[in-house]
Amino acid sequence: MAKKRIVTATINGREEEFLCQPRQTLLEVLRNTLNLTGAKEGCSNGNCGACSVIMDGKAVNTCMVLAVEAEGAEIETIEGLAPHDGLDPLQEAFLENAALQCGICTPGYIMAAKAFLEENPNPTEEEIRFSMAGNLCRCTGYDKIVRAIQQAACERSGQTASCEKETV
Repeated sequence: MAKKRIVTATINGREEEFLCQPRQTLLEVLRNTLNLTGAKEGCSNGNCGACSVIMDGKAVNTCMVLAVEAEGAEIETIEGLAPHDGLDPLQEAFLENAALQCGICTPGYIMAAKAFLEENPNPTEEEIRFSMAGNLCRCTGYDKIVRAIQQAACERSGQTASCEKETV
């Protein structure tokens, strides 16, 4: 059996130290060691995006990242997204647009969308659809998810009124 490693990472703004096997995925450690269960195990091969978190500013599928690779990384999960007094605008937009049903894909979508909107704060519908292609939903269909991301982008930019005409 391989020797366990101590890994230190900043997760949701707090420095965390955890012990893991070299072969353990970040998803396993987040869920089973740190009790951060927002990232979901969907496919275990990087195709569905249900386990997406933001690592060093980029959306990553945690089922494809070894936990030891998180050494020194800054990680944001769905649990760290909302302010203490409410929901993040992306979470609000998903609720308002009914862009969720069973909830398996929702945290991954929201985290992938957050990373995308940080890079592209004023995206077109086509850019949103392209950027979210790595996340799958089997329940809601994609139009509601795209509308939610468009709404969040508009609210972030302060152009809510002008954006209403442009949504899907």
